[in-house]
Formats: sequence, C-alpha cells, structure tokens
Amino acid sequence: MVALSDRLLMTAAEYLTWEPTQEQRYEYWDGEVVAMSGGTRNHNRISLNFSKLLDDALLNRSCDVYIADVKVQVEPGQKYFYPDVVVTCDERDDNTQFVQFPCLIIEVLSPSTEAIDRGVKFARYRQFTSLQEYVLVQADRYHVEVFRRNDRGQWVLSEYNLEDRLLLESINIEITISELYRQVQFEVDDLTS
Repeated sequence: MVALSDRLLMTAAEYLTWEPTQEQRYEYWDGEVVAMSGGTRNHNRISLNFSKLLDDALLNRSCDVYIADVKVQVEPGQKYFYPDVVVTCDERDDNTQFVQFPCLIIEVLSPSTEAIDRGVKFARYRQFTSLQEYVLVQADRYHVEVFRRNDRGQWVLSEYNLEDRLLLESINIEITISELYRQVQFEVDDLTS
C-alpha cells in the first residue's frame, strides 16, 4: 500500500477516478482528500440495523437505501461525503458512484466525528432541496435526534429514546428505537455519562 502524505490534494475528477480503487474510503473536501476513520461495533450494528429496517420497508417502493460505501455529492466538484445511511427516491439518482438527490441522511455519531456531523456536514446537507430529514444516532446510549424540514423550509428537531417510535416522514416509515438498537451493547460507563 502506498503511504499518503498528511494532505493529499487533487481535482474532483481525479478523486472520482482514484478513490474507487482504494482499500480505504476517502471523502473529498474542496480539493483535499480526507481518510475516513474506522467505526466501532456499535456504530456498525446501528448502521446495519437502520439500513436493514429501511431496506425491508422500502422493498416495493422506488427508493434505494445505501450504507457506508456510497457517497453523496454535496457540491459538484467540491464536496463528496460518506453518510452512514442514505435514502434516495429520486429517479434522477442514476450515478454509480454517488447519490445526488437524497431525501434522508443518517449519521451514527462517534466522539471523533460528532462535531463535524452536527456542524459542517449538516450545514452542507441542508443545501439539498431534496433532503427532508437528517438523523443523528448516538452509538454510546439510546438517543436519536431527527431534524425535519418543515413546510416553511425550517429545520425542526425531534428527539427519541429507547421506548419511542420514530416516524420517518420523508419515506413514511415507522420504526421503534428498540429495533434500531437491537444487539447493541453499551459499556456501563457509557450509560452513566
């Protein structure tokens, strides 16, 4: 494997050709290639649970659910991000490498990425006119936050805990939070903090 310098710079066209040939995933931020960090078992399990629940529920609808290895083109030629789960129901989404018209984006939070997922990424994701919901899932405790775009274009926060049911309005699917956290094991310290 070739060692990469601390900063790897390239054009978007170079990135889109180079990145699929790599063993690791990389996001693209205005000319800079950024390596994705590895996740935990809880992070992986929550992403898997969420994607499976959505994929099963959307089986007979013209929506596609992608997990981890499909990027979202946030700004053509500028930004390409990898959300944990993304859903598109737009027939224009026919590119083999990335989604351009997401209606739902889900990020499972980790200490190293939470600030970016809440801040920079959410600010960029809000630019999608197609995006209706942005979901943040805690991987160290039972807690889900859903930001929904209302009919005035404002983003409204709703919070959910273990005993709650979550209606994803963008795709009209309801899941229980307990299903989302199925087989997730927390450290005792995680639950007390």
